[in-house]
Amino acid sequence: MVFFLNLSIGVFIEKEKGEILGLAIVESGWGSILPTAIIANMMHGGPAERSGRLNTGDQIMSVNGTSLVGLPLSSCQNIIKDLKNQTRVQMNVVRCPPVTTVLIRRPALRLQLGFSVQNGIICSLVRGGIAERGGVRVGHHIIEINGQSVVATPHEKIVHILSNAVGKIHMKTMPAAMYRLLTAQEQPLYI
Repeated sequence: MVFFLNLSIGVFIEKEKGEILGLAIVESGWGSILPTAIIANMMHGGPAERSGRLNTGDQIMSVNGTSLVGLPLSSCQNIIKDLKNQTRVQMNVVRCPPVTTVLIRRPALRLQLGFSVQNGIICSLVRGGIAERGGVRVGHHIIEINGQSVVATPHEKIVHILSNAVGKIHMKTMPAAMYRLLTAQEQPLYI
């Protein structure tokens, strides 16, 4: 934990009493190095956006001294909601891009990738397999494979691309909940 605290930055957000922070948060996903809440969206004109100090993808380590690391999403949301009557909020965040880059090394087709995918979302992972070693995370949505966008690509085509990929397989992924917000499949719940 100390290692990550050294990488975190402190952000102070000024807001009106009774005003929400204006954040939509999602879970970092199973397999994340640091399980915590991630900023998925910021309300236009809200305190978080006005501060100019937060970015989509930032991992929230703590809020006003309360650690969010390892807590369920609902607990993180409740902690942030409870800040409504505060006029100044301190957050410690670790800067992370919203998109995760993954490199899977598959020397031969006979070797399994070690994960399953459904409609572009990684739903399971073989512990210790080549996908896990490459950084694949359960709950992430695949958005690119070897430089080719797979956004809005049918499930069967994604499976075909992955089944026939060999050598270095480069993928870009992001938490599925963040993907749904960014593609307007869901409306953000600002807290």
